[in-house]
Amino acid sequence: MTHFLEVIDLKKHFPGVKANDGVNLTVKSGEVHAILGENGAGKSTLMNMIYGLYQPTSGQILLEGKQVEFSSPRDAIRSGIGMVHQHFMLIPALSVAENIVLGDEPGGIQYNRKEAVRRVQQISDQYKLQVDPTRRVADLSVGLQQRVEILKVLYRRAKLLILDEPTALLTPQETRELFEIVGHLKAEGIPIVFISHKLDEVREIADVVTVMRAGKTVETLPIGDATPQDLANLMVGRDVVLRVQKNPIQLGNKLLELRGIHVRDASRHERIRDLSLTVSEGEILGLAGIDGNGQSELVEAVAGLLPTTAGSIHLAGQDITRVRPFDRTELGIAYVPQDRQRDGLVLDFDLVENIILRDFHKSPYSKSGAINYRAARAYAERLIREFDVRPADADRKAGELSGGNQQKVILAREVSRDPRLLIAVQPTRGLDVGAIEGIHRQLLRLRDNGKGILLVSLELDEILSLSDRIAVIHDGRIVDIVDGDSATREQLGLLMTGVKSTAETRGERV
Repeated sequence: MTHFLEVIDLKKHFPGVKANDGVNLTVKSGEVHAILGENGAGKSTLMNMIYGLYQPTSGQILLEGKQVEFSSPRDAIRSGIGMVHQHFMLIPALSVAENIVLGDEPGGIQYNRKEAVRRVQQISDQYKLQVDPTRRVADLSVGLQQRVEILKVLYRRAKLLILDEPTALLTPQETRELFEIVGHLKAEGIPIVFISHKLDEVREIADVVTVMRAGKTVETLPIGDATPQDLANLMVGRDVVLRVQKNPIQLGNKLLELRGIHVRDASRHERIRDLSLTVSEGEILGLAGIDGNGQSELVEAVAGLLPTTAGSIHLAGQDITRVRPFDRTELGIAYVPQDRQRDGLVLDFDLVENIILRDFHKSPYSKSGAINYRAARAYAERLIREFDVRPADADRKAGELSGGNQQKVILAREVSRDPRLLIAVQPTRGLDVGAIEGIHRQLLRLRDNGKGILLVSLELDEILSLSDRIAVIHDGRIVDIVDGDSATREQLGLLMTGVKSTAETRGERV
């Protein structure tokens, strides 16, 4: 295989920050080259320089042996580089074809819709992406929207594809479909740079892996030459615990009780049907299921964001079915939402403002009707250190952080409020192994202090590792509740399809 991309001693310095400090990288044609690293290791900065969003402070980028300098993404695209960002850049109201050809429409001013659909269908068939060009993007699943993003770069004749955390928003089934697509692209000879923090996925899809830490490349090696433990240690620079150790459970009283609740989604479709569930003090209850089976509606009902049409919700014996979301927060419910950008943060606010978002009206953060910024800043800076938010700049706007560091800010805010009940939806999505280890430790600390945790995750390993009991949801109903210590992936997989387990595997409490 020939060298398609070479990065030589590349550096990028921002005021007070060396984001990249002498990075070296070689990607060959027809190769899947994974870039591993902690949040803030410099992976995105490197890719943004290759894609023309940033210009290097020094160093060289070579494409097919020739040095290139990009002043914008347009230059990179013209040279054959395509990038699919973690947060998609699509216009929901437009069709698939309209999004793909935007800026390079057949017919120019006299847009030829029929020809656009034909071209997109042709590329879709060639690379086995299977997307209907006439469908509106707003009506597509996240996995299909990602296919549209890949088609956009292929339409512009990309010769190198950069996938930035491509599985962060995908279900396990969508991840499997993405890997099949990557295999087709690789067979076509297209080199792929695969940025990720998930060790199992990298070991499955990549040929070569480069590990970055603190803005530098630490090591590049064939994927078969390193175990997951080796890669984790290289990423973090120390020994990492990949499997959490739990203390024996010390159950307290029932904390959250759902009694026969029914919930409709925003379109008035019933998504939760006669569902009953409990979470006790000192317990992590994991909620497992294929995405779209009612998990979102269930947690939003508990948080007060969706009303119940029947049944009741109780917190420590108090009926909170009609209690407002703000008052539920005051009663001790903390919520880590699935969509961190839409529901978890105010992206235009700085980190101080986001961290005190729940408590800005309270002492010591509020004084005589005004925010006490000295107290707020001291609190925010402490949490930024404790949760290792990078860069450690309290004045930085939340929208300027990477996805993983945005997640850390939300977790820092919610976990540090000492809640009675924590609803954690995909709490480690977008985080690296070192950060995941820290978050898991925080969740177990809350559990051991007698708090209740409702954990919703599409990562079965996370559910199995942390949960004391596991409730499996299918089509808006709880299929079964099993013991977290004895449950297996195979057992949960069957339950997630609606096949009920035997009585011997059932948990004792509902």
